[in-house]
Amino acid sequence: MGEVDTLPAQGAGLDDALAARLRAVLGPSGLVESPADMAPYCTGFGAAFSGRAAVVARPASTAQAAEVVRLCAEARVPMVPQGGNTGLAGGAQPDASGRTVIISLGRMRRVRAVDAANDTITVEAGLTLAEVQAQAEQMGRLFPLSLASEGSCQIGGNLATNAGGTQVLRYGNMRGLVLGLEVVLPDGRVWEGLRGLRKDSAGYDMKQVFIGSEGTLGLITAAVLRLFPRPRAVETAMAALPDVAASLALLALARERLGEGLSAFELMRAPSLDYAVQALPGQSSPFAQAHPWYLLMEASGQGGGDALRAALEGVLEAAFEAGLVRDAVIADSQEQRRRLWALREGQAEAQKIAGEGVKHDVSVPVSAIPAFIAEADAALERAFPGIRPFAFGHVGDGNIHYNPLAPRHWAPGEMTARRAEINRVVHDIVMAHGGSISAEHGLGQMRVEEAAHYKSATELDLMRTLKAALDPHGLMNPGKVLAAPMG
Repeated sequence: MGEVDTLPAQGAGLDDALAARLRAVLGPSGLVESPADMAPYCTGFGAAFSGRAAVVARPASTAQAAEVVRLCAEARVPMVPQGGNTGLAGGAQPDASGRTVIISLGRMRRVRAVDAANDTITVEAGLTLAEVQAQAEQMGRLFPLSLASEGSCQIGGNLATNAGGTQVLRYGNMRGLVLGLEVVLPDGRVWEGLRGLRKDSAGYDMKQVFIGSEGTLGLITAAVLRLFPRPRAVETAMAALPDVAASLALLALARERLGEGLSAFELMRAPSLDYAVQALPGQSSPFAQAHPWYLLMEASGQGGGDALRAALEGVLEAAFEAGLVRDAVIADSQEQRRRLWALREGQAEAQKIAGEGVKHDVSVPVSAIPAFIAEADAALERAFPGIRPFAFGHVGDGNIHYNPLAPRHWAPGEMTARRAEINRVVHDIVMAHGGSISAEHGLGQMRVEEAAHYKSATELDLMRTLKAALDPHGLMNPGKVLAAPMG
């Protein structure tokens, strides 16, 4: 199923006996059956993907979740695991059949254990990312995953998509932030893997099978998360750059001088910053003149703030001398820091006012970023004259959100109609550089056919073998990650 504008009513007929058993397991507040009440669960962020569900199950415990999965598996009813429903690739929406049971984990919100000496916290999947960050702060620790949607996205969804965000440069993505998982398997059994171990070579690392699998291999219900010391000092700067290549030279310079203290390195193209200024009330550019590219960088550490600020100033001074930076500003207050970050985190709002576009969540080797952007710009302009460049992303880990905007002369809807052509141009260049068509958003429905096009037959066969072993009836989040086999 692709993008859907209008759909018939929800609930195409769940078996009465199954519905009754689900009500008995979940209680009066645990099963959503009204079409109106189900509607928010069936439509994704920005209404890009929609579907129809038979019911929405809302378990409040792992035992309830396991029983829901067991009952659905026994009845051969497909299931769609769902967290905060903030994904951008359609991974958490049902198909159009109306037979699917959505399993929403928003009621599973307990902090099960806190271990300050081990620097871990064990939480259930329904806690939002912001709530986990707050829990870590109460412990005097840091949970470093940071996303624009952190107030509403849930830990289960972060795990299912192997979320990245703005701190990957220093702390890694979700795979590196998890020590153990609890997972309900597609037949209703529970894998108890909530171990807070940093070293464990006793067999396969099963948690990695489920992280990033987008709910197609099981239902993540809890996790042991790694925590880190809270930085005592944080310094934030924004620099104006002449070109993309300068960002890589500046990254090398910053790493050389700041080491692990460099925690964020975010690139924005001029139009993306300009539209963010327009979209955010009271916001303005920190620079008097316009520049082709902008770089938001942040350093943090445990030492005194004066030393960290001096180090960051030294990086920028050396960059000026080398011709890498045309202008720069360092935040003098928490409010200034917030305003600088708002320009980066406001890119979703910026794109809303910029016009119709096609979003790409791609990654290439860091060294290939300038070539990828230059080649994609040129290829799209040749194929679609007047197409407007819009790009931002995480330079330090090679993840670029390359989101071209429709030519101003195109009619409404034409960009959407030509999405597949635009995708192919961009993704061909990504793959030529040894990249990936999905860096942190997942494949979902949006990119499932593209993945089938680009992945090798061997890789697809391995993925299907794993899927068949864990979910032989194909009931867990069907239509996501893996396209149906040909023939």
